Amino acid sequence: MHFLDQAKIFVRSGAGGPGAVSFRHEKFIEYGGPDGGNGGKGGDIVFEAVHGLNTLIDFRYTQHFRAPRGKGGAGSNRTGAGGEDLVIKVPVGTQVLSEDKEHVLLDFTREGQREVFLKGGDGGRGNLSYKSSTNRAPRQHGTGWPAEEAWVWLRLKLLADAGLVGLPNAGKSTFINAVTNAKAKVGDYPFTTVRPQLGVVSHKGTEFVLADIPGLIEGAAEGAGIGDRFLGHIERCRVLLHLVAADGDDPVEAYRIVRDELAQYGAGLDDKPQVVALSKTDLLDDELIELMSTEIGKVSGAEVMPLSAASGAGIEAVLDRLITAIGPDHATVPADDEGEDEIEWSPV
Repeated sequence: MHFLDQAKIFVRSGAGGPGAVSFRHEKFIEYGGPDGGNGGKGGDIVFEAVHGLNTLIDFRYTQHFRAPRGKGGAGSNRTGAGGEDLVIKVPVGTQVLSEDKEHVLLDFTREGQREVFLKGGDGGRGNLSYKSSTNRAPRQHGTGWPAEEAWVWLRLKLLADAGLVGLPNAGKSTFINAVTNAKAKVGDYPFTTVRPQLGVVSHKGTEFVLADIPGLIEGAAEGAGIGDRFLGHIERCRVLLHLVAADGDDPVEAYRIVRDELAQYGAGLDDKPQVVALSKTDLLDDELIELMSTEIGKVSGAEVMPLSAASGAGIEAVLDRLITAIGPDHATVPADDEGEDEIEWSPV
């Protein structure tokens, strides 16, 4: 299954049905009078967040959604049938944005959330409703209120408690594979992660959701590398785990680059609580690890925790720190905790 986190769709509610022009024709009733009924209401456009979806790929192949219009009224004062509401099912974490992406129109943060986006038009009036003491046989009727329509963007922001950030090859994929049931691709080259990954961490009786996003490089805010488009997936995280590779040329500069990109992206990412870890420490001796940790600590103002996802050293301490930052009352577990679906990212 492909992973898609943005899609543009067209939605239109149903128009109201027309009112009827009708007169009673019954035996022994010479002046039956008007009896045209009103038209039916058009269907609404409704968005609903449902369990079991984790991609917007379906909206690549179906991009137009139109609710049915109301039926016309009939004689004997019969109101036309209303059009059925069109329910568009989206993953939890989806936002509905205006066409220019400047405004968030709807935000789905919980399963079962259901919102009416476009109202269907009301049905037109039948000629019976126009009857008065001075207009005993009206022939006018309402044609029904028009539909509403719009082009909108759907943007998926995965819901996770903690998010992994760092330069490419900082060891993020190895870490999420070590602590969750995710199966992130690992390779000795940059950008092995090209789409967000989700995994559930079970540690000391507590479970929380961890998100890994593609690595950032300097200039990501301007589109360098994969860019910063996936940072939206960690906007809702309570804490960030910043991994700095111990085998890099300049770990202090690596830390600074990522923090600068978070600040340029905005959305409060640089203000979130962070846990800083020096990864791949199995490649260095203790003296060099301590020296690097001290230097990064001076820049970050945080305690730097040594970590090796390959050997397992330091993992327990890092998970303890993450759970403390998240808070046991806020740890979340998806309803389907059997692991991540095998999904492949597809660009918009």
